[in-house]
Amino acid sequence: MILDAHGHLGPWPDFLIPDQSAEGMVALMDRLGVDAVGISHLVAVGAGAEEGNRLAFAAAERHPGRFGVWQVYNPHQRNPLAASGVWGVKLHPDVHRCALDDPRYDPVWELGLPVLAHGQTDSPWSDPERFVTVARRHPQVPLLLGHAGLWPHGFARAAALVRDHPNVHLEICGSRMTGRWVARLAAAIGADRVVYGSDACFLDLRIGFGRVALAPLTDADRALVLGGNLARVLRAAGVLPEGHLP
Repeated sequence: MILDAHGHLGPWPDFLIPDQSAEGMVALMDRLGVDAVGISHLVAVGAGAEEGNRLAFAAAERHPGRFGVWQVYNPHQRNPLAASGVWGVKLHPDVHRCALDDPRYDPVWELGLPVLAHGQTDSPWSDPERFVTVARRHPQVPLLLGHAGLWPHGFARAAALVRDHPNVHLEICGSRMTGRWVARLAAAIGADRVVYGSDACFLDLRIGFGRVALAPLTDADRALVLGGNLARVLRAAGVLPEGHLP
């Protein structure tokens, strides 16, 4: 059982993405044995949340069971959110220039669904300390700290900051992450609090998967990171769609 928590479809204006399609991603998933990827559409992260979310739902409908949708919420557009049929909500405080603990995100926390948010050490919008603030205010909301803080100098600090907040998991995609760092984070916070993500199609799905597949982890811990932890979070929240996984 392999679940990728952090995926995208579509274009981004200043980043080369050779294959932006759902079909291309599914083909790679089949080669690697990835069961499902949680996607947010890059149009939703960028110019138009409502239209991008529509495109993400359409891709999930074309490929039943292969994509879970992280619907994007833009605090400036205040777009509507679905309460069911999704894995949860995707937030990108840095793109939207709205700090994660800003009251403008209150409609997201009130929904109570799992939330995957971009996390970036030293950012005024998404430093891991912002995740701690949200975790204290909303302990019932499952929160994935995207990229585990993004920069290597912040990985250990991110783990230390959220260690005592069990509703926060470290999601480990990013070009600066390594297999050794995955193992260090699992040792620091517990393998049951680390979640695999690739950032595909923004980054190459094969590289994101490979760093966890080859990380110096026990088989039991690798199984947790590659899918067990995310499945537990989604099932506890009641959002893992019927037929996704046994």
